[in-house]
Amino acid sequence: MGERRLFGTDGVRGLANGELLTPELAVALSASAARVLGERDRSHRPVAVVGRDPRASGEMLEAAVVAGLTSAGADALLVGVLPTPAIAFLVGAVGADLGVMISASHNSMPDNGIKLFAAGGHKLPDAIEDAVEAGIDSAAPRPTGAAIGRVRGLPDAAERYVEHLLAATPAPLAGLRVVVDCAHGSASAVAPETYRKAGADVIALHASPDGLNINDGVGSTHLGPLRAAVREHGADLGIAHDGDADRCLAVDATGAVVDGDQIMATLAVAMRDAGELVDGTLVATVMSNLGLHLAMQDAGITLRTTQVGDRYVLEELRSGGFSLGGEQSGHVVMPRHSTTGDGLLTALRLMARMAATGSSLAELASVVTPLPQVLLNVVVADKAAVADSAAVRDAVEAAQVELGGTGRVLLRPSGTEQLVRVMVEAPTTELAQSTASRLAEVVAVAR
Repeated sequence: MGERRLFGTDGVRGLANGELLTPELAVALSASAARVLGERDRSHRPVAVVGRDPRASGEMLEAAVVAGLTSAGADALLVGVLPTPAIAFLVGAVGADLGVMISASHNSMPDNGIKLFAAGGHKLPDAIEDAVEAGIDSAAPRPTGAAIGRVRGLPDAAERYVEHLLAATPAPLAGLRVVVDCAHGSASAVAPETYRKAGADVIALHASPDGLNINDGVGSTHLGPLRAAVREHGADLGIAHDGDADRCLAVDATGAVVDGDQIMATLAVAMRDAGELVDGTLVATVMSNLGLHLAMQDAGITLRTTQVGDRYVLEELRSGGFSLGGEQSGHVVMPRHSTTGDGLLTALRLMARMAATGSSLAELASVVTPLPQVLLNVVVADKAAVADSAAVRDAVEAAQVELGGTGRVLLRPSGTEQLVRVMVEAPTTELAQSTASRLAEVVAVAR
């Protein structure tokens, strides 16, 4: 496969049927995954749960994935169009050896991706991903006859997932009116159904996928339509999912956006009050706003930070046994209920807090006062040279001294490009912009 690592931070992703993400790769990748992840228990034939989002290329890739799994001797359990967290849940619920989700999340329709889950519904550690990748080109023996895998469905897959979500919702949602933007994605059927069963009055938006319209100007990356719909319908809040519904953002009754930091803070306080916040700790990434840090400090909650990426949040949650973590983008993980980010679970818990307290979303979200944040992408010749530059270090230290405890500076190299991301938070947008611009100039000429 060359020197480039096939797996990114969230599976294998690219232009469907393009140079990378071909049916041939899907066959080889899923066959290797079946061999690697099916090794844990040779007493039975490996079983894989296979789901997808509704984008058109998912039909092609599903067929290829099934061919790869069965050619390696694994049975494929098809659950159709369901959110990514549903696949993770079902892997554990049915005792499968692995799960395969075909989705490119919030990416545009031409892209697609393949995400793998191990037994129990957990994301794969790097070492297992490397083993799966190494096995793609191997000439492993192929089963024949009765040893070839079989294909069957799981007719009650959606019902099982909905029941799981409702069991994790601590209060009925009666009296709440919510607009849910499903992004024409994998939650288009299950999200409105779940929220209604939980007791809410639901107005579904962009819940008619046709294979081509997923994420097309809608969903969690395009909040304008949701904000307008919340105001139009006099709703208490709006919930926006992305294409595979592993995250959500919210909108309050006025149309103001409630981001992942504010959602996490609201849930952290709720879980603290219920005695569910293990060690009084929330896990977030370094990109979370300083306002979240200050809010958690005021609430007596410890905030632990990780590298950017939900996999690093998951690692910290598992290693520390913590009960809540997530990202500013709206990926929120509650390990007691889910092994991965689950946008529907997050929304249910957020609405349950509103219902239990009688507070508006704006009131709950006000626990965090986000500081103005400016993020500049600076093209550089050598990311390593920037990291080693004394001039850059001096400039960062001087900026941090200038901001004091009222702001924050973060420099982060891109994982895929010759870019350094300069992020500055400050009491005013003007100060954040001027500080970021000054630092960007130093970074751009670093040697």
